[in-house]
Amino acid sequence: MGGGKFRLTIMAENNENLSSTERIKMASDSLRGTFVESLANEITGSINEDDIALVRFHGMYIQDDRDRRDERAEKKLERLYSFMIRLRLTGGVISPEQYIALHNIAGENSTGVLKITTRQTIQLHGVLKSKVKPTLKAFNQAGLTTIATCGDINRNVLCSSHPKQSPLHAEIFAYAKDIATMMLPKTNAYYEIWLDGEKIADKELEADPLYQNRYMPRKFKVGIVIPPNNDIDVLANDLALIAIVDNGELKGFNIAIGGGMSATHGNPDHYPRLASVLGFVEGKEKTLKAVYEVATIQRDYGNRSDRKVARLKYTVDRLGLEWWKQELERRCGFELQEAQPFHFESRRDYYGWEQNHEGLWYYTVFVENGRILDDENVALKTALLQVAQTGKANFIFTCNQNVILGDIQPEDKAAIEDILNKYRIIEHTNNASVIRKNAMACVALNTCPLALAEGQRYMPTLLSKIEPLLIKHDLIMEEIVMRMTGCPNGCARPFAAEIGFVGTALGKYNLQLGGDRVGQRLNKLYKESLEEEAILTELDNLFERFVAERIDGETFGDFTFRKVVAP
Repeated sequence: MGGGKFRLTIMAENNENLSSTERIKMASDSLRGTFVESLANEITGSINEDDIALVRFHGMYIQDDRDRRDERAEKKLERLYSFMIRLRLTGGVISPEQYIALHNIAGENSTGVLKITTRQTIQLHGVLKSKVKPTLKAFNQAGLTTIATCGDINRNVLCSSHPKQSPLHAEIFAYAKDIATMMLPKTNAYYEIWLDGEKIADKELEADPLYQNRYMPRKFKVGIVIPPNNDIDVLANDLALIAIVDNGELKGFNIAIGGGMSATHGNPDHYPRLASVLGFVEGKEKTLKAVYEVATIQRDYGNRSDRKVARLKYTVDRLGLEWWKQELERRCGFELQEAQPFHFESRRDYYGWEQNHEGLWYYTVFVENGRILDDENVALKTALLQVAQTGKANFIFTCNQNVILGDIQPEDKAAIEDILNKYRIIEHTNNASVIRKNAMACVALNTCPLALAEGQRYMPTLLSKIEPLLIKHDLIMEEIVMRMTGCPNGCARPFAAEIGFVGTALGKYNLQLGGDRVGQRLNKLYKESLEEEAILTELDNLFERFVAERIDGETFGDFTFRKVVAP
């Protein structure tokens, strides 16, 4: 099955009937498109149609304010277009100086809200076309970039957030940095267009052995986790590296492939999937080689005709794990070893103060749905700016949409704590319920063009109605993982939650149940298109059953899988 003729046949099949996006990429002159022309056009807040597909590779999506569509249509005005701009922050780490720059750039050029994503980075919303270049130039001056955070390319590389997780955190984080560097695109287009860099005369200097002129068939996501805390939901990535540590030494990584959360309502051919472990590899050279070649296999065999089934998970299911293993070994020139045992115990953030093996201090702040702003409840944005201005704490963004104030020297801890107390950040973090701390929601309305229902704007309200139910059933301290998205694209990983809400229409959500606590089992559809009253009724009944019928030590996800949605 792994013969050369078979491989060539599959590759030929995948290069027939190319999608329009594939043709745009190949004709883009290494992602340059017609951006110069688009940016010069002051008649519209949008850009040329083909550039809309290409701008993603530069770290942006074009969106519009959906709350104002009807109003502007009545006035015969164009939609209120703007750009969402996303940073490339491997492992979610930035310096205090970079955080200050980020704060100022957001205030000058966007809505002002800093949005922590579910992939350890920051994105800004509402950046008008005239502000895009100034924004990217300001990021560049701060040593930040947005290149390759969207589009059909390797995106932000994830790594377990908290250095408390292991004395080997720095060593493992270095792998994430090396992978991110290795998988950057070679084109100079980003620097020419957005930073007014010098144009490359010899295009051979842009030769890109990894991406060629096709790039990936779809987005490609990589994550590295340090068990036993699966804080990054590693198996939701196209390529997952699971660190194997023995007697305080990094032995290597289990390699898993084929994760991805996106689905389509009513289409069984488009589904969420967790990554499958292929084997074990040791040593940096072999690990990086394996990562690189997984990407080349997906580049060559991923579906380029139908973007709905172009992610690596579909290539895995179409060709089979054994084929993938053989092909990966053939390209690497070495065999994978047998996968090593590992186990996950949680996937949470360590809220509050923690100290690592070096004696440095870390404070994890609760940031509801990743929105850093000042509101009537807490002046979070002001507090974090003041922390940054001390220069005494780095910032680490987590996949649970929180921020860790890190690498704080013992003698500086009191100064940081004073700021956190002054703005009641410690009180805010301590007072948040367990269910709220374990919850996530995607951006959804009003800016996401895919959203069918609300996400981050509605989740806090719903949680305020779920919390009394948990109190009623004496479950308020139960560590239930709950997530919401405005559509089935899965940005907040709702299919890997114990309780998932997936938007189907305004005010309506599919209720998903039965995912496990640690991210190794997907949930299942329980009830379709429920409105709020029905959601609360269902949860009230489920919580009552859970208390009455649970086995000692059983989690809510395991209970609902066993008693409610089991096959």
